[in-house]
Amino acid sequence: MATLTFLGIESSCDDTAAAVVRHDDGTEPAILSSVVEGQTALHAAFGGVVPEIAARAHAERLDGCVEQALLQAGIRLCDIDGIAVTSGPGLIGGVLSGVMLAKGLAAGCGKPLLGINHLAGHALTPRLTDGLSFPYLMLLVSGGHCQFLVVQGVDRFDRLGGTIDDAPGEAFDKTAKLLALPQPGGPAVEAEAAKGDPARFAFPRPLLDRPGCDLSFSGLKTALLRARDALIAEKGGITVQDRRDLCAGFQAAVADVLAEKTRRALALYAQYGPAHPALAVAGGVAANAAIRAKLETVCATTGTRFIAPPLRLCTDNAAMIAWAGIERHRAGMGDVTDLVARPRWPLDSSAPPLIGSGKKGAKA
Repeated sequence: MATLTFLGIESSCDDTAAAVVRHDDGTEPAILSSVVEGQTALHAAFGGVVPEIAARAHAERLDGCVEQALLQAGIRLCDIDGIAVTSGPGLIGGVLSGVMLAKGLAAGCGKPLLGINHLAGHALTPRLTDGLSFPYLMLLVSGGHCQFLVVQGVDRFDRLGGTIDDAPGEAFDKTAKLLALPQPGGPAVEAEAAKGDPARFAFPRPLLDRPGCDLSFSGLKTALLRARDALIAEKGGITVQDRRDLCAGFQAAVADVLAEKTRRALALYAQYGPAHPALAVAGGVAANAAIRAKLETVCATTGTRFIAPPLRLCTDNAAMIAWAGIERHRAGMGDVTDLVARPRWPLDSSAPPLIGSGKKGAKA
């Protein structure tokens, strides 16, 4: 089929989303609609996402988001060629809500249903926005994930490294909580850091003394906690400038670690022999100006194209899920009748688990 129109559904964390994407073979894809309803206000009082609250909000909002997406796209449900839904990894209650809705819609309108790995949606986004050719290096850097992936195909991902504990976005959120800043923590810490001195506190650059591309941010968060407590013990509290300097030092450390690990990942990626080397980034942390500047510098010094999709497509959205569905459908990966919700689902199943595994499988 030369023209494909897919409905995408995303509910893996705290954003309820639906989108319609159309692609005429040989032309650039078009996002006909993209609806995202965030839950920041629902979780603000808890300092982070509460899974039960998130799941209930998804169940209440998903059908409305789908209705809005179809309305904005100017099409009916019977006009689509297939449905793509995030079926993992993520908070199981939210993932299950999306999967069950997608199953009902697919059964009701007789359309193909494809389950999409949330991380694959992010990893394939540069092909939606920039038409990037395989293979390219992908840095997923968000609240829940941080991985370097060589994207070789629609369903071929080689993991070069990733975080062995906290993801950068999670570390930003915890830092914000330690410093009494609002959530989400990333933008709040970045705003404070812009007015601070990054050199005042000697924060560590974890794992830079070890080879490879794995990362760790838990110890950095602990170092900030100790610096904050030392100030409190010395002065009875922290000043506004203290907080700004703590944020600046923390952000600089994260940026330095990501830059060096990216340099190492690019060297490994070069062994794949890409005709046009490219680094793409996705995830909310990719919006951080200081981190992005560091990554752009690394790319400039290595002759690598740097790609960062628009922020609305870097953070959780359903357009990337619809596009991944189109990609998989064109590659002959068709309807899935036994689709299940999966809390854990590593992209590179051949790589050893980064954070261990349990009865439900590898965590990352």
